[in-house]
Order: sequence, then C-alpha cells, then structure tokens
Amino acid sequence: MNQKEIKNKGQGALFDNNVLELMTKAPAPVSATIYISIVFGLLYIGYIKGMATSFGTAVAVFFGAMIFWTFFEYLFHRYINHLDEYFPNSKVAHAIAHTIHGIHHEYPRDKERLMMPPIPGLIIVGLLYLAFSLILGDWVYVFMPGFMTGYLIYVSVHIAVHKRKVPKVLKTKYRHHALHHYKYPDKAFGVSTTFWDRIFGTMPPEK
Repeated sequence: MNQKEIKNKGQGALFDNNVLELMTKAPAPVSATIYISIVFGLLYIGYIKGMATSFGTAVAVFFGAMIFWTFFEYLFHRYINHLDEYFPNSKVAHAIAHTIHGIHHEYPRDKERLMMPPIPGLIIVGLLYLAFSLILGDWVYVFMPGFMTGYLIYVSVHIAVHKRKVPKVLKTKYRHHALHHYKYPDKAFGVSTTFWDRIFGTMPPEK
C-alpha cells in the first residue's frame, strides 16, 4: 500500500456524496451494540434448533470459530486490505484498498473508522452467514457467533492500540500494530495475535 502522509488528527472523506460518506463511519459503541445483538440472536436460534443438546460440540465449534477468526483476520488484512500491493497497476485494486483500509492508514486515529460501520458490516455479516450456512448447516448458529466474537475481541484490541494512552497489557500489540502503520505496511498484519505473522514470515524486525 502506498503510504500517504499520516495524519494523527482529523478525518478523511471517501465519497463526495453525503449519504455514502455517512455509511462509511459510525461511533464504535453503535456498531458494537448491533453486532453483539446479532451474536445473541444467532445463539438463541441455535438453542431453539437444539444445538444445546450437544453442548460439548457447540462449545468446541464456538471457540474453534474464534480461532478461525484470527486466521481470517490475517488473510483479509494482508490480501484484501492491501490488495493494491499485489496489483500495483490496477486502479480498481487501489480504489478498493483505499476505501476499505487505506483511509485508516492515512488517518489512524479516526475513531469512527476503527470498527466496521453498521451498513457495510451487515452486508458482510449476511454474506458470511450464507457462506457458512452452506458449509455448516444449522451449526452456523454456533459458528457465526464465535466468529463474530473473535471479531469483537479483535476490534476491542484495535481500538485500544489506537488510543493515545495504551493499556500496559497491550503494549506489545501496540508496538506490533504501530510498526505496521508507521514503518512496515507489508508486515505485522495480525492485530488479535502475532501467531499468523510468525507462521507466514511477516513479523517485523525485533529491534
């Protein structure tokens, strides 16, 4: 991703159209409330469908989905958010990368774009639900909440490491993510965990 001048104040604009621009940002508590409601709604449907009768399996699927999220997070960040790095001559790739992630690199402290806003977020949730339900059947009502819980944990860490005063417990994650933003945009793609960066060789230098 071509690094533009990083601005630690202010907010960038993606669209000239005010309605479209409004859809690209939202206060994190608003988005979080919607996603948490979906998590509980899906779990309730799963309970009605009898997933609770296989409690051990349901717990394994839920936590397995949380782990799967970290892998999905890494792949999405590396290959979709930074799509322009793989297609440097494509205007479409540059537009996609800038719209979904480049604006965040340019304005890393924009609080309204640290979490996926509701409208595009609900579209993504719907598409993932359809994909997972084709593979998992009714187990989607346990897997999807686990997957979304993984996202909510990720975004909690992401918001925390973009604050000016980072909690001590997150200092290591802050350093890792800060190196991605300010020095190595082609490394340090993991936010929830550095595990996949270690596995795929995208850790930044230790020093």
